[in-house]
Amino acid sequence: MMPFGIAWAFLYFCQMFVTATPDVHWCRVPELDSLSMEMRRSLVTPTTGNYDFDKCNTFDTNWTQVLESLRAPEAGTPTIPCPNGWEFQFEDIPYSTVVSERGWVCDRAYLVPWSQSISFVGSVIGGIVCGMLADKYGRLPALVLANVFGIIGNVGTIFTTGFWDFSICRFIAGMSVDSCFLLIYILVLEYVGTRYRTWVSNLSIALFFGGGCVLLPWVALWISDWKWIMFATAVPSVLVFLTPFLVPESARWLISKGRVDKAVTVLKRFEKMNGNKIPDNVMEKFVTIAKTRIEKEEGISLIFKTPSLRIMVVFLIIAFMAVAVMFDGIIRMSENLGMDFFVTFAVTSATEIPSIIVLLFLLDRLGRRWLVFAPMMAAGILCLVTAFVPRGIISVSLAVTARFFNNMSYVSIIQWTPELMPTAVRASGASFVHITAFAAVIVSPFIVYSDNLWEGLSLIIVGVVGLAGASLALFLPETKGQRMPQTLDDWKELAKKKFYVRNTS
Repeated sequence: MMPFGIAWAFLYFCQMFVTATPDVHWCRVPELDSLSMEMRRSLVTPTTGNYDFDKCNTFDTNWTQVLESLRAPEAGTPTIPCPNGWEFQFEDIPYSTVVSERGWVCDRAYLVPWSQSISFVGSVIGGIVCGMLADKYGRLPALVLANVFGIIGNVGTIFTTGFWDFSICRFIAGMSVDSCFLLIYILVLEYVGTRYRTWVSNLSIALFFGGGCVLLPWVALWISDWKWIMFATAVPSVLVFLTPFLVPESARWLISKGRVDKAVTVLKRFEKMNGNKIPDNVMEKFVTIAKTRIEKEEGISLIFKTPSLRIMVVFLIIAFMAVAVMFDGIIRMSENLGMDFFVTFAVTSATEIPSIIVLLFLLDRLGRRWLVFAPMMAAGILCLVTAFVPRGIISVSLAVTARFFNNMSYVSIIQWTPELMPTAVRASGASFVHITAFAAVIVSPFIVYSDNLWEGLSLIIVGVVGLAGASLALFLPETKGQRMPQTLDDWKELAKKKFYVRNTS
């Protein structure tokens, strides 16, 4: 699971580091290129009413005369939008990015959130495709395909020159997220018993996804070239080509397809590796029962044909949307919280590990339902408070704490989602829930962009969304201590434990 957890983190967030916008930029005036950077900036940049430099306009004047006198145009000189592009001071972002190379600032700054949203549209399409293929053809082929999308998208981005070719490549890379990890996650959970399921699922996210998030800003700083960052963040996905030779297909999936003999072959491989033989009478009983429990219906249509499953999925989708929008929003606000972008990103990402360690000791005690609801309520309140405090160490501290609680909810609902699904629709159903979350996250870059209208507006939006959506988690069946449903009948038994589906299952 390690390379795919890291690939998930890299593919999800790498676009932030190649489209980061240096805070200090001003209009380029070719006539002044021979002067020092500070002199050029002081001569060409008007000041605004609060004595800040105007990043998007310059004086409409004779620059040859300005060069001769080395004096800025007089106050009241008309200004015009930058006619020759921009210059950037590479201090907060110490390398050239897509934004600085292509001038995606000022009246073109909207291209950054649009390109990110197009990437999320790719995640929606990729989730549908990979989820359906995983339930029809197996977890491993779909896992390979998902990671191939990431490799093609990232490497292709290197050769783009404009907005649309860049966005198409980000769309392809987006098709990898988060199927590049979700499918191996589901496969592993389908082998792990109830006793260890929480530890295996959560440690994999804490160590590999969380570790990848912490590592990413330092990889970007070390490379300091957006094209090579794109290449480097595709490398973990390459290991997917070894997976079919090392990882067995899910025995649960094989059984759901009637391929019981193949499932037995896989289990015998486990016997050999573990040095622990399954008793013959147990194996015979397993084969007999497995051959009678083949689902005749498959794919996502099963969800919509089953009332209790359909209602559960709707509630789960809304809760997941709220958790995902807050998760993505907080991390994308790293540029807007008043401290170093790379440090802020790393620190907020580092909360992944301790928050999940805490979760490990609580999830099988308190259950999934409360550990989605309660931390999200705390995170939502913290976001609302952060919106009204000064930018700097206080806002960063509050945002880090909010991310800590949000991580707990995010990881809980990731584990909860496949636990609620019957095997026949586990991959497509979980992917469907995840892609609806990505559909909501499409607006996340624009939520962050709303800070241009009023500082703190993005935090208010994220906080309200979190508070409103997470409460629906209270209406979902608890899976603590329960085996994952293999068949639709197993799901109906689980659903009866929650009041709202008792009469509709």
